[in-house]
Order: sequence, then C-alpha cells, then structure tokens
Amino acid sequence: MRNPVIETEEHRALREAVAALGRRYGRGYFATVVDEGRHTDDLWAEAAKLGYLGVNLPEEYGGGGGGIAELSLVLEELGAAGCPLLMLVVSPAICGTVIARFGTEDQKRAWLPGLADGSRKMAFGITEPDAGSNSHRITTTARREGTDWVLNGRKVFVSGVDIAEATLIVGRTEDARTGRLKPCLFMVPRDTPGFARSPIRMELAAPEKQFELTLDEVRLPADALVGDEDAGLLQLFAGLNPERIMTAAFALGMGRYALDRAVDYARTRQVWKDPIGAHQALAHPLAQAHIELELARLMMQKAAHLYDAGDDMGAGEAANMAKYAAAEAAVHAVDQAVHTLGGNGLTHEYGLASMITAARVARIAPVSREMILNFVSHQSLGLPKSY
Repeated sequence: MRNPVIETEEHRALREAVAALGRRYGRGYFATVVDEGRHTDDLWAEAAKLGYLGVNLPEEYGGGGGGIAELSLVLEELGAAGCPLLMLVVSPAICGTVIARFGTEDQKRAWLPGLADGSRKMAFGITEPDAGSNSHRITTTARREGTDWVLNGRKVFVSGVDIAEATLIVGRTEDARTGRLKPCLFMVPRDTPGFARSPIRMELAAPEKQFELTLDEVRLPADALVGDEDAGLLQLFAGLNPERIMTAAFALGMGRYALDRAVDYARTRQVWKDPIGAHQALAHPLAQAHIELELARLMMQKAAHLYDAGDDMGAGEAANMAKYAAAEAAVHAVDQAVHTLGGNGLTHEYGLASMITAARVARIAPVSREMILNFVSHQSLGLPKSY
C-alpha cells in the first residue's frame, strides 16, 4: 500500500514524509492526548511547520499549491500511523477550499495564510437537530438589517468549535424574487454575542470535541458572507465534496492501521505449531480487508482528481462513492482486526477496541451510507425518488 501505481513521484515522496511524521507520534501519543483531555497540538504544529496542513491551498496565500488529492494523502498517512487529525477535514479542506474558491480578496488574505500555517482554525456548521445535513430543511436563517446580517438557529455535531477562531455556518436567506429560502455561508467568530456552544457527550475516544451551537440574533457585518448570495448551493457543495473525500481518507487510514496491527499479530501469534496467520480462516478475511481498502483508495483518488480538475459534477458522484466504500472497508478491517486478536483485541494494551466506535463514524458522518445510496440510485442510475 506504500506505492500505488497511479501516484506521481511527488505524491509518493509526500506520502513517505507524512508517514515518517506519523510514526514519530503514533497511536501512543494519540491515546495519551485523549486520556488527558488534550488536543493534538504538538502534531498539528509540526505538520504545519512541514507545510502539510495547507498543502491544498494556493501558494500566493502561503499554501502548497496542491489540491484535495495531496491533503487526503496527508490525512490517510497520519491515520495509518494511528494519529489522524480530524480538523484537517474541517479547517483546510472544507473552510479553506470554500474561501479559496469563493471568498473575497480580503477574506482570502485574512484567513488562508493562517489556515495554511496552522495558526488559525475554522469549524463548519451545517447539521441541525431536525434537518440533519439536508440543506433544503435547514432552519438557521439570516436576515438583512441595513448592511448587517442577523442569524438565528441551531447546529449540532460541530467539531472543534472550542479550538476554532470562527465557524463557517450554513444558513438560509430569502430570495427577493421568489421568497424562497436559499443556502448561504457565513463566517461567525467564536466570541460573537449571541453565538453560544455546549459540548455533546460522545461515546467516542477522540481529541476533537463535538458541540451544539445556538445562534440568537447573531449580528454580523456584510463581509461575513462568503461568496455570492445567489450561488450558495454551488458554494456549499464545493465544500461538501472535499469533506466526503477527506472522510474517505480518514476511514482508509483507520482501516490500514487496524489491518497492520492484525497482520503483525497473525504473523507472530502461535497457538499450535504454526502462526495463526497460516490458517485460511484468518488469512483470507485479512486479505479481503486489504483488497477492500485498496479499492476504496482508488475511488478516493478518482474523486480527488475530478475535484481538483474542476469537475464538480463528476466529483460529487465519485466523492460519495469513495466515502461509502472507504467507510465500509474501514468497518470491516477494524472488525476483522479485533476478531483476529481475540480477547487481546478488546484490551487497552492493543488499542483496537475503541476503534470499533470510531470506524462507524465514517458510515454515519458527514452523510449516512443510506443517503449515499439514495444519491447514487437517483443521480447515477436515474431511478425515481421515494421522498
């Protein structure tokens, strides 16, 4: 899995360099951070210093000039080392991409250098208690008062609000011509009056915390709006497609880490005269998990290539498929890894049991596998909708 044939020499060099960084930290560092209630600040800072956090952002704003293909590679390798950085999905991938593509020059200069060098973070709020991620049912609204915007609403399952300077909020404004509500994106600084957060207790071992947000008459200046008010849906999906690709990378890294631990164990663990990996009942499921991870990675690379090439429609289909495939592959790999270790797979020493919950996150967030199947059946196969 170290040298996929479709990657360039530059990609392979980046992959090896990030893998080396990941090995210096590893699962032990990650577990300690979680146990102590800290954040992965040390790893974040070093990854930033090496230029990995902003590898997808434009060079003129301090980034690496690459794309989602490069950033997904960074997240995958850190995950394969056991120390993924979830905020890579949110800060440079979603928020950084949206600002780079649609922000004003002032917004780009204000935010992109900090997102690229890791000194600033942004969170992303779309999910709501009654709407999930359905942008057509979002009830967070924004109304004009003079030159200002005033936001009201609620968001849930927003990652990293406590460590982000601002949150990119998906709200809806009224179309003056039709009276219908349309999605728009607003940057809300963390300490804005009326913008409150409360933590959501999760059965998930992760350094990044989840929050519920309330927006009560949150007043923002005109320049808080990102992009064109009349092109909100296009701009929204310009951020959601990278989110799906990066979620695939997150899942792939997790699956690879679990599979590597299981293979090492199966190669050395002896119960009878041969290592347990010699028995096909264990060897074949591990081989199948490896195949599934490789296939998912190919789809992820296709999605990243299409997105970076500017094919938003093609990237939308591929990104959803990549997220689905990677999530399923990760869940299977983690489950088989735990099963391969038997009782040891449930111990704190081997650190795999906690990944059972973590792996399922990729099936659920940022969009469930069932909604992806709906998307593919409607958009790819042309079947009628049931809703």
